[in-house]
Amino acid sequence: MSMINKEINDFSVQAFADGDFKTVTKDDIMGKWSVFFFYPADFTFVCPTELEDLANKYEDFKKAGCEIYSVSCDSHFVHKAWHDASERIKKIQYPMLADPNHKLARDFEVLIEESGMAERGSFIVNPEGKIVSYEVTAGGVGRNADELFRRVQACQFVHEHGDEVCPAKWQPGAETLKPSLDLVGLL
Repeated sequence: MSMINKEINDFSVQAFADGDFKTVTKDDIMGKWSVFFFYPADFTFVCPTELEDLANKYEDFKKAGCEIYSVSCDSHFVHKAWHDASERIKKIQYPMLADPNHKLARDFEVLIEESGMAERGSFIVNPEGKIVSYEVTAGGVGRNADELFRRVQACQFVHEHGDEVCPAKWQPGAETLKPSLDLVGLL
């Protein structure tokens, strides 16, 4: 079943952000764009390369009005320990959400029940709290922050200009498409 336009459920989780622990709730994400970036576990192999790539692109996301939330089923204490131990993870400025009870992983349908870890899932959530784009990849396949950022920009454009759509490889400023009125419902 597709998760497009699914409103995310209420949540309250601990996070490691800005060198401290804090609580992040659904209320914190409402009214702005968000990316929930699920990964299997701290202290692993592919995950730090993805999180570093995202950290290197974080300023662009912030300028676009989009907050990044990395999420694993580890605790906020493990996030801090990883942050303190890894040069790659020290670069992270965005909140690292802890989901040891699997509430978020279940809500976003990325929980691997057998291992208690999350799949690699990237979810773009609009200011109304609804998922407007997502991608889930196999555990051994890393993601690309540049492409994720491009998709955020495309989702923002379509959200603002409901009568226009973005073709493949669309970049801000590029030509968009205006579908005929009888096809709009099929998009």
